[in-house]
Amino acid sequence: MKKLAIITVAIALSGATIHAHSVENPAVQKRMDVMKEIKGAMGVLGSMAKGAIAFDAAAAGAAQNTLIEQSGMVATTFEANETDPKSEALPAIWENWDTFVEMADDLTFAAEGLDTTSLDGMRGGLGNIGASCGACHKKFRM
Repeated sequence: MKKLAIITVAIALSGATIHAHSVENPAVQKRMDVMKEIKGAMGVLGSMAKGAIAFDAAAAGAAQNTLIEQSGMVATTFEANETDPKSEALPAIWENWDTFVEMADDLTFAAEGLDTTSLDGMRGGLGNIGASCGACHKKFRM
């Protein structure tokens, strides 16, 4: 089970991108890649929290680091109002830029505060991260 967790984390954190969308605009692709990295890290943490994979503090810490790094890139990758037919980003992002940046910063803050040293600690902080993701997606994503 530990090997499965390590392999899952390695795949999620490898930086390899599988393009489910055919995106023409490279700026939009970069945004999507950042979001896929965040989703991958959340998948690792969520799987541990649910017991689908064994808790591993090192793997949880690596996923946390990915969340911190990638969430810190959100505002930068969305700064230019770029479009693409496959983009799920709403125009509300640029119409409410300061709110969007604040929400991205909230995600980084929540990720920084995540305790990955124990399963209970990690579970306790995942709610804040999930709420941050959900609030932003509700307001700014199709």
